[in-house]
Amino acid sequence: MATFNRRKAKSNSGLFARRLQRRSLHQVQAGPDIDAPDAPPARRRGIYLLPNAFTTANLFCGFFAIVMAMNLKFDYAAVAIFAAMLLDSVDGRVARLTNTQSEFGAQYDSLSDMLSFGAAPALVVYEWSLRGMGKLGWLAAFVYCAGAALRLARFNTNIAVVDKRYFQGLPSPAAAALVTGFIWLMDDLGFVGTELVWFAWTITLYAGLTMVTNVPFYSFKEVNFRKSVPFIAVFLIVLVFVLVSSDPPKVLFGMFVLYGLSGYGVYFWRLFKGKPVSILQTSENDNVDLKE
Repeated sequence: MATFNRRKAKSNSGLFARRLQRRSLHQVQAGPDIDAPDAPPARRRGIYLLPNAFTTANLFCGFFAIVMAMNLKFDYAAVAIFAAMLLDSVDGRVARLTNTQSEFGAQYDSLSDMLSFGAAPALVVYEWSLRGMGKLGWLAAFVYCAGAALRLARFNTNIAVVDKRYFQGLPSPAAAALVTGFIWLMDDLGFVGTELVWFAWTITLYAGLTMVTNVPFYSFKEVNFRKSVPFIAVFLIVLVFVLVSSDPPKVLFGMFVLYGLSGYGVYFWRLFKGKPVSILQTSENDNVDLKE
C-alpha cells in the first residue's frame, strides 16, 4: 500500500505569535488604534488658523494703540484697545465652537493680552498725562503694567480652581477699558492730559491694583447663546447698541466704571451676609457655598 508524506500541522501557539507580531508591527507603523477603548486620543500637530487669526488681530490693535499714542493720536489709540477687547472676546468662543482649542492658542492669547491690555494702556496713559509727573507718573504706569502681568499669570494658573461665574480681580480688558475709556472721553470733551494728571494717576493706580485683588467680578460665562431667550432680551441688546452708538466715549466709559466698582459691591455684600468672599474652589463644599 502506498504511503504519502504528510505535512506536519502548524502549532496554534506559533501561528498566534506571528499574527500578534504582525499586528504590533502594523500599529507601530500606522499609529495607535483609534477604536481601542484605552488608547489616548490622537492630537493633531499644528496651529489652527481661525482662532489665532483673531488673536493676531488683537495683538495688532495693541501695537497700533502704542504707535498712535507716540503720534499723539490718543482717540485712535483708545479705539484700538476697545477693538482689541472685542477681538479678545471672540477668539475663545470661535475656538470652542469650531473645536480648535490648543495649548498654543491659550499661550498666544495670554501674550497678546499682555500687550493689548497691559503694556499698551500703560504707555498710552503715560504719554497722554503721566509724563509730566516725573517719577510718580511712570511708577503708576508700571504698577498698572505689572498688575496686568500678574493678573494674567494668576488667571492661567488658577483657571481650574476658580468659580466660573466670577473673575478673581478686575479682568485686564476691563482695566484697559477703564484707563483708555477715560482718555477717550476727556479727549472727546476737549480736555488735555496735563490738566487731569491726578485723575489719570488715580484711575491708573486703581485699575492696576484692583487687577491683583481677590475681589470677585461677574464673568458673564453663564450666558448661553445657544439657548432661547425671551423677546425682551433681544430688545435690550438692541437698546444697548443704540446707546453705545449714540455717544461711544460716554456710554462705554460709564459702563466700565460701573463694572469696575461692581466687584467691591459683591465683595462687601457677601461679607455682610456672612458668605465666603473667596471664589477659589478648594473643595466640593466650597463650591456649594458659592452657589447659594
